Amino acid sequence: MNIQQRITETLKENYMPYAMSVIISRAIPEIDGFKPSHRKLLYTMYKMNLLSGNRTKSANVVGQTMKLNPHGDAAIYETMVRLTRGNDSLLHPFVDSKGNFAKHYSRDMAYAASRYTEVKLDKFSAEIFRDIDKNTVDFVDNYDGSLKEPTLLPVSFPNILVNPNQGIAVGMASNICSFNLKEVCDTTIAYLKNPDCDLFKTLLAPDFSTGGELIASRDALKSVYETGRGSFKVRSRYRVDKKQSLIEIYEIPYSTTAEAIIDKIIELIKAGKIKEITDLRDETDLSGLKITIDVKKSADPELLMNKLFKMTPLEDSFSCNFNVLIGQTPHVLGVRDILYHWTKFRMDCITRRIKYDINKMTHRLHLLEGLKKILLDIDKAIAIIRNTEKEADVMPNLMKGFGIDEIQAEYVADIKLRNLNREYILNRIADIEDLIAEIDRLEEVLRDEAKVKQIIIDELKEIGKKHGCDRRTGIISEDEVTEFRMEEVVEDYNLRIFLTEQGYLKKISAVSLRSSSTQKLKDEDTIVVEQESTNRAELILFSDRCNAYKIKLNDVPDCKASEWGHYLPNLISMEDGERIVYAAATNDYSGHMLFLFANGKGARVPLSAYETKTNRKKLVNAYSGKSPLVCVRYLASDIDMAAYSSLDKVLVFNTGAISVKTTKDTQGIQVMNMKKQSTLYKVVPLEEAGLTDPDYYRTKNIPATGYYLKDGDSGNEQISLF
Repeated sequence: MNIQQRITETLKENYMPYAMSVIISRAIPEIDGFKPSHRKLLYTMYKMNLLSGNRTKSANVVGQTMKLNPHGDAAIYETMVRLTRGNDSLLHPFVDSKGNFAKHYSRDMAYAASRYTEVKLDKFSAEIFRDIDKNTVDFVDNYDGSLKEPTLLPVSFPNILVNPNQGIAVGMASNICSFNLKEVCDTTIAYLKNPDCDLFKTLLAPDFSTGGELIASRDALKSVYETGRGSFKVRSRYRVDKKQSLIEIYEIPYSTTAEAIIDKIIELIKAGKIKEITDLRDETDLSGLKITIDVKKSADPELLMNKLFKMTPLEDSFSCNFNVLIGQTPHVLGVRDILYHWTKFRMDCITRRIKYDINKMTHRLHLLEGLKKILLDIDKAIAIIRNTEKEADVMPNLMKGFGIDEIQAEYVADIKLRNLNREYILNRIADIEDLIAEIDRLEEVLRDEAKVKQIIIDELKEIGKKHGCDRRTGIISEDEVTEFRMEEVVEDYNLRIFLTEQGYLKKISAVSLRSSSTQKLKDEDTIVVEQESTNRAELILFSDRCNAYKIKLNDVPDCKASEWGHYLPNLISMEDGERIVYAAATNDYSGHMLFLFANGKGARVPLSAYETKTNRKKLVNAYSGKSPLVCVRYLASDIDMAAYSSLDKVLVFNTGAISVKTTKDTQGIQVMNMKKQSTLYKVVPLEEAGLTDPDYYRTKNIPATGYYLKDGDSGNEQISLF
């Protein structure tokens, strides 16, 4: 039976619960810096006494974690791997490991199976479980209600900023970079003292476990700090051994792997874009990462590294998206906002801890006050217990005899007979005054928010001093970075380009032309453009459909004069039936393009109008399409030209008379006046016109009608671009 359901209802009932589950319970970290999978694993290890005990097999931890996390053992173990000291993913690992846990900087290195490796909680993990047994966080039932687990961990420092976190949910993602622990602690302290503090004074820049050097851009980091979004660049560290002509790369960006870098370098070598490298080896061992590059003795290692930074992941970008769950709702937060929410969370933890301590102390004080009353007459207490016939009447009789409540009476009744002496009782009740003073102090702290903040500050100072370490990722300014231009990689040499009427492009080096200058063409094909250029130039191809296509000449293989050339539809993506009518090569986009149309109008457009900052390969509306194009030509400087109309009239004019227009598809100005049903059909440089008396056809101003051809000048046939 077919059941029809509206798509909106299907999404609401089936898709949305799944999406929210992925967002809230899987992919996005919360303010304690953990995803549920991390939290369940670490708490399981804590309950297994692995914070102070000996290491145990990873398989044992994985099995125990399944009581809280119903996912497969492979997913749980993979989560554990990233948290270990051996994997090098985190600046401050939570798991002390023994065995092969692979490396974050390696794509192909595999970690050993869980039955072979051993783990325990690192000493640093004590900071994420501090006072967890003092009601500092809420606990909820696990998936089958058999155990309790914390909703958050009472982290005593902003772990959300200290260790990196990445997650992809449904319709959103999170990517949080790591910062140096000491810098984060100092920044949090500064924030607690002044919420408007300058973050850049203490939080210098992100810090990664893989080291490298961060290219500090104030604007980029400001965007990350203020909005939680943005990106910055990190480049590898290397050393040069000039004696052995080699380069050793020993630190790489956090966002890439050694294999990805090696693969890209090999690709560049095979493509002929890098010729200075003679050998490439991955020499990573137990001492750490090392990629060794053997270079030619004639090569400049610094220039080579600048090339590799530009062309490989040796320099990579880290994109930030500080998406954090706050009260089960995802928020993209800047650093200051994260500190605000973490401070609020941590103050709640401290408040709950203090209330727990007060309750414990109040209860103990209550018991000791009952014991103090016993001290007034120990013999009476012994007599009451001895003379009571039934055990059930002992406590009621004590309550009646000394005026104490049931809890106090039970405490007194449980004291061993050997301890019912004056010395024992005096030692116990000596704590009463200290307890009263401590309770008063704690209650005063609860009433004063500044004192709660001071507790957090003191803890942060202790953590920074105990666990803080130097930065691994160096900071270099943009001024220290040599910006490498891709043009420097391209071999430069003089060449000549040829464009044929049937759409073939020939790129021939000057050396090859000297040995053979006779051009081979297809039958009935002719050369329409011939231009000197260099291998680093760009080529602009104009089509008969008002489009312009841009290609780099270094991407076009060289030809020989004895070859037909490259068929343009194979080089560029053209429209069906489209034809290239002109080509112009340029290194600096100087000069102008001249367009003359059948209606007698002409347009002169700066070549710079076709320059783009991005690598766009197609420009539409490259020239006006309101009238058929008769002539297109590149002008390095102004020249004289001869225009022919269908009425056998000729006009000689200088291109300088045509005003420059910045709009590419402009119609320009009238050059030759056209009578009814007459058209402009040919325009050529004056030197190619073959006119016996050019001045006869010349005019001082345009537009002009032109002059009839003299008999001696009428030998030219009408031709057209189309």
